[in-house]
Amino acid sequence: MFGLFKNKKKEIIKKYLEEGAQLLDVRTSSEFNGSHIEGSKNIPVQVIDQKMKSLDKEKPIIVYCAMGGRSNVAASKLKANGFKVVNAGGIGSMRKHLKP
Repeated sequence: MFGLFKNKKKEIIKKYLEEGAQLLDVRTSSEFNGSHIEGSKNIPVQVIDQKMKSLDKEKPIIVYCAMGGRSNVAASKLKANGFKVVNAGGIGSMRKHLKP
């Protein structure tokens, strides 16, 4: 059952990337400054409620963090506010999705 969900998530991420998705890193600013995926926007999960207005509701969002917990919280908040979003999990998983 888990494998089916994992494959579905992979398909959604691929589709969103093809649609020009916004990449959202919800780690702290210091984590982001240490390393991040090029083209990502940094909005720490602690301030997502105040900063989500800076995101484009017309474009899907792929959200990631270090391990997947914070991105899960952020994805839930974004979905509740009408954004089209998928949680990629941790930055390592996100990097795998970007490989050809």
